[in-house]
Amino acid sequence: MIKTSHIWILTFLISFGSFAQEFTPQVKAFIAVDTSSIAITNVTLIDGTGRDVKEGQTIVISKGIIQDVGNAVSVVIPKNALIINGTGKTVIPGLVMLHEHLFYSKPFENWFSVGQMTFTFPRLYLAGGVTTMRTGGSIQPQTDLNVKKWIEEGKMTGPKMDVTGPFIEREGYDIPELGFIDGTAEVAKLVNYWADKGVTSFKVYNHITKEDLRISVAEAHKRGLKVTGHLCSLTYAEASNLGIDNLEHGFMASSDFISDKMEEICDPFKARKSLIDTDIDDPKMEDLMDLLIKNNTTLTTTPVVFEPYTGYEVVPGGGLSAMIPQLQEDLQNKYDRSVNNDSTSIDLFKKDLEWTKRFYEKGGKLVAGTDPTGAGRTVAGYANQRTIEILVETGFSLPDAIKIGTLNGAQFLNRQREIGSIEKGKKADLILIDGDLREDIKNIRKMELVFKDGVGFDSKKLFESVQGKVGLY
Repeated sequence: MIKTSHIWILTFLISFGSFAQEFTPQVKAFIAVDTSSIAITNVTLIDGTGRDVKEGQTIVISKGIIQDVGNAVSVVIPKNALIINGTGKTVIPGLVMLHEHLFYSKPFENWFSVGQMTFTFPRLYLAGGVTTMRTGGSIQPQTDLNVKKWIEEGKMTGPKMDVTGPFIEREGYDIPELGFIDGTAEVAKLVNYWADKGVTSFKVYNHITKEDLRISVAEAHKRGLKVTGHLCSLTYAEASNLGIDNLEHGFMASSDFISDKMEEICDPFKARKSLIDTDIDDPKMEDLMDLLIKNNTTLTTTPVVFEPYTGYEVVPGGGLSAMIPQLQEDLQNKYDRSVNNDSTSIDLFKKDLEWTKRFYEKGGKLVAGTDPTGAGRTVAGYANQRTIEILVETGFSLPDAIKIGTLNGAQFLNRQREIGSIEKGKKADLILIDGDLREDIKNIRKMELVFKDGVGFDSKKLFESVQGKVGLY
């Protein structure tokens, strides 16, 4: 029987009773544990259900499935199990995050430059503890579908993926990578074409009409698929009443409070100003929350993409060194010019998080994501860890913050029976962290092993493999 808590020793155990999935040598380079029977002993457990943190727990994994979990003194460890000593460590479920991309964008002159990060981002997501992700809109859906397939086949390193189709959008913003529909007649064709290709959800965008959304929802729901939206031309209330499943960015994309809003017209500046001017205790916001809850509309919080320049970190989560040198310089210069120069953004950021927390406390369905877009500061993996930190810093309890980033996402994807929490019979998607999150939520950055289907990937090695490469490929 082997006892160790050191990943560098565990790496030689890859061939110790290897099971199930085959991996290419390129993927095997990041695997620290690949054996059919594993026991993580005497560990602190946050199981993803929202229940209290438990100490002194043992988790037994057999052939990629959680065979048992419970008090260390009562759980029976199989004789042939690889034992990982969890003393002083924490286990949480693998993150299930619902606004991710395999692309990265940043402003360029008067345009947005969007580049596909086909190779760096899948590794970074897994390194940051994401074992399941939904792309929140794709600029290259066929690329994303190929990546999903190759990860499943063991040819690439990354999380399980639910791929969203191309943005359903009319011409408005000058983003060359977006496709635009010319009219409502195209919507059903687009939905069904990409559903046939294998996407599992759709995303509507800023400049759609009510009829565009109505058809998107009807066609997707016929096939058991869901629709989310980053809105502007339509209000949250309008979209919710039309049956949209999900709304992105907390309340940051709401145009419901524009006093003179024109029908089906997007004015992002008026939308932002209306939110700034809306009192944090405005009854109209409470009414909107109640409507979303009544209609069973899920909200995705994406705080990292809105995190202000406050002198904390250039890249939230600490990922500046992952960028190519040119981007590091650009981001640092912009950060130095902007830090603490926009009190309005800071106030709105805090207000949105407070609204989001109230929505959750009222019974609203809340999931989490990162959205690697905006000013170019949002980087896969690092941003996912930072998302959990922000939730705790906002006042969510630690068990609730973990649940929002794990089981809630699994429930939205209708996969809660197999992933999202650490319970007997579920897939062994879980993260071993060196430290106690109750002492400091930033210990979430000390991930050691990220288990996906019972295979343990070396988080540090994954992060290191793409240093200085994000922005290139």
